[in-house]
Amino acid sequence: MAKKDIHKIDFNIPVQVVKDETGFVVYTPALDLCTQGDTHEEAKKMFEEAFTIFIEELIEKGTLEEVLQSCGWTRATKTRKWIPPERTLISDTQEKFTIPCPA
Repeated sequence: MAKKDIHKIDFNIPVQVVKDETGFVVYTPALDLCTQGDTHEEAKKMFEEAFTIFIEELIEKGTLEEVLQSCGWTRATKTRKWIPPERTLISDTQEKFTIPCPA
């Protein structure tokens, strides 16, 4: 049986880590993908696993380029590397909203 050639793709994506009462959440706005864990290390490991599965599924389905482009990613002309969209965090605050609800 012939071995499949294994290629590696490097991704540099922005990742946010948040700690709350129940543990840690790791999130990337570049793909709207998040995971959680009891510890920072566990959350990062879970994120890496989820990200890997997500990308592997896109490759298997032949939709990697389509999905990345729909998420705002671009491909560098010279290096052919995928570049995530640049997003700037404007604020990290709590906002108050009043929503009318029937009694």
